[in-house]
Amino acid sequence: MKHLKFGVVALLVLFSVKLMAQENRLTVYPDEAKTKINKEIYGQFAEHLGHGIYGGIYVGENSDIPNIDGYRTDVVNALKAMKVSVIRWPGGCFADTYHWKDGIGPKDKRPSIVNVNWGGVTEDNSFGTNEFLDFCELVGAEPYISVNVGSGTVEEASQWVEYTTSNNDSPMTRLRKKNGRQDPWLVKYWGVGNESWGCGGNMTPDYYADLFNRFSTYMWGAQYKIASGPNSNDYNWTETVMKKAMRHPNLIQGLSLHYYTIAHNWSNKGDATGFNEDDWFASMKKTLYMDELIRRHSAIMDRYDPQKRVGLIVDEWGNWFNVEPGTNPGFLFQQNTMRDAVVAGVNLNIFNEHADRVKMANIAQMINVLQAVILTKDKQMVLTPTYYVYKMYSVHQDARLVPMNLKSASYTYKGDSIPAISSSASVKDGVLSITLCNLDPEKAESLECDIPGVNYKEASGKIVDGQSMESYNDFGKKPEVTMKDFAVAKPKNGKLNITLPAHSVVLVQLK
Repeated sequence: MKHLKFGVVALLVLFSVKLMAQENRLTVYPDEAKTKINKEIYGQFAEHLGHGIYGGIYVGENSDIPNIDGYRTDVVNALKAMKVSVIRWPGGCFADTYHWKDGIGPKDKRPSIVNVNWGGVTEDNSFGTNEFLDFCELVGAEPYISVNVGSGTVEEASQWVEYTTSNNDSPMTRLRKKNGRQDPWLVKYWGVGNESWGCGGNMTPDYYADLFNRFSTYMWGAQYKIASGPNSNDYNWTETVMKKAMRHPNLIQGLSLHYYTIAHNWSNKGDATGFNEDDWFASMKKTLYMDELIRRHSAIMDRYDPQKRVGLIVDEWGNWFNVEPGTNPGFLFQQNTMRDAVVAGVNLNIFNEHADRVKMANIAQMINVLQAVILTKDKQMVLTPTYYVYKMYSVHQDARLVPMNLKSASYTYKGDSIPAISSSASVKDGVLSITLCNLDPEKAESLECDIPGVNYKEASGKIVDGQSMESYNDFGKKPEVTMKDFAVAKPKNGKLNITLPAHSVVLVQLK
């Protein structure tokens, strides 16, 4: 009898273990992949803010920091290796105070300006339109220019498009050639204002929609015009702008969306380092809210644009924490940990899953500001955990989205629960790429992956992780977080078993 009891208990234990092992289950359907994941989803944002431009991208030709025509050599090489796809510039709030003609021509004759939005610093306009567009060519990125609607004019916007894109003989093309550029640049993307509900003019949606139509009408030569969209969950803004803009559907090709992950609240955003699991869980839960925002705004857009011709452009997103102690509060400099890496991976997975509507996304911001991929300090450069996630996820650029069904265990903390795993998948050139995030900071998760209909014979992997959820890379220290090889067993009978370490981001590739 004793042996029988032991046997029953053992069977129950084994059955329970088996159930636990099967709790996370992912089924992917590579044969059904159709929707393209635009490479522009992997975009960056570079505003005239803090050391994002000066010291981050640009140091000038006479700097003792190694440079290529004034652009930091280390930054140029890092962005190329990351396969940066598109860069948004000059803002942000800065865009609606920026007059582009101040930043062209001989540098010693350009007027200086005061950056009233960010720190009240004076800058000399040595980095302007020519410098930005040449930089994009240098690193292989598409440029995305935000025009000044808040304090600018229709004529100013129209002339900017003409200066950069026209090949006709005109005053603006002659001005461009006088400034040393004979052929026009390839500038496809144009933002018509920024946060027009806030720092871009504090407008009502009705007023802005009319203004957008006016500006867009006269921006001849601009291929892809992006309307200033809602702040987070302002669904009325989306409704109003889509309704008015779609009366003239040739005028609008994109609608922006801004949403930042604020762990707590705007008055106390929490610290980028030295945080606890309360802060971690809050960041993860609020990051997942991005999926709801995209679904609900997309549903509104679908009513006016059922063919999904107008792209949802998430051109500001990412973690926003308190600035680092001792730094200028107007420069928004923050460190970057494994928490940022997981937040980046989760957001990118969400954007991939909505690739039928999301056509571009730009993390805020590229260098030295908010959730940056790169930090610089004099001659030193640091690649952040977020950088390595972007480098890892570059496999998805212009690949086809693979439909999937994910059953995830819960990550439960203090009575609240969120999914423990986030994922997306794509296929390109016969290679299936699956990206996975473990949102649990303490517990590994085992995942069984089913791949019906396709017989993959080889498997490889990469991982971004650190010793703890607080791991980060700093100047003058050995990096704590990088991208490393990750051992993956070959798939057997169409199944693959993966164990995701706590607080990790993983890429699995099959062919």
